[in-house]
Amino acid sequence: MTDQEGSTHPFDALTPDVILDAVDSAGFVTDGRLMGLNSFENRVYQVGLEDTTPVVVKFYRPQRWSDAQILEEHAFSRFLREQELPVVAPLANDRGETLFYHAGFRFTVFPRQGGHAPELDNADHLLVLGRTLARWHAAGNDRPFQTRPAIDIIADCRAAVDYVNQGVVDPNFSGRYRDLGGALIEAMERRLDGITWQAINVHGDCHTGNILWRDDLPHFVDLDDSVRGPAMQDLWMLLSGDAEENSQQLRTLSEGYETFLPFPWEQRRLIEPLRARRMLRHSAWLAQRWDDPAFPLAFPWFDSPRYWQDHINDLEQELATMQRLLEP
Repeated sequence: MTDQEGSTHPFDALTPDVILDAVDSAGFVTDGRLMGLNSFENRVYQVGLEDTTPVVVKFYRPQRWSDAQILEEHAFSRFLREQELPVVAPLANDRGETLFYHAGFRFTVFPRQGGHAPELDNADHLLVLGRTLARWHAAGNDRPFQTRPAIDIIADCRAAVDYVNQGVVDPNFSGRYRDLGGALIEAMERRLDGITWQAINVHGDCHTGNILWRDDLPHFVDLDDSVRGPAMQDLWMLLSGDAEENSQQLRTLSEGYETFLPFPWEQRRLIEPLRARRMLRHSAWLAQRWDDPAFPLAFPWFDSPRYWQDHINDLEQELATMQRLLEP
């Protein structure tokens, strides 16, 4: 798999002048200051405004979400803010609009939020995260998404494996990847056998890079991956370290969570399938976005035998973990 020289991508047209003109057109008066922020799925910039603090502007990747899906996420973010949850929600202009259009792009304006990543080895941080996510999940249960998709662990993994098998994986590892993908999905099916869960609105990508700790609170940003799914989708991503450390972290999260909702201990069996889902989908995501010039620059190692060797090793370890859990 190689990138194509001379290829064009829609984001190529997102020049500084277009960005500033877009923000001005939405009713926010810019002062010419512009700084790119770390984002690949979309394009995100800090933009200076006259006589007030800068804002963060997100230009959506074309053809990923429909307008209805974006607006539903905006409405939910603003609903969470109304419930006094620390979520960075879109700003509205004088007409109450949150989704804007300019030069073929769709974009949204957010307040700038400072902070640092939470410390997952800090029990106080985990307690607050547990409490906050329980309130979020309770709110999400009251206002379910109608247009955003739902997580289907097996179907999502099959789609990712099928995509990578179609000429993406390095030919030297194609056989191992194909066999390993099939074995992982089979193990996931056995691990999930007999378990059901209630789908709720979840953040969907609740890692520490999307949480800014400030004033003793976790401020959640970037609900771009927000979908319907099990509560554990948000909780497992706050685990780090070995199995013993994970167990302690879950107990601490549960103490905070149970302030508002019963902790979903019955979903603990989902953790490894959800972890495998994330691993498989990450490789497929990189391949699907390879025509975007930002991706070969940011992930040059992806198109290399070493990457596939390491990825397969990681998947083999994940399979071994799941097989141990399946033992009587």
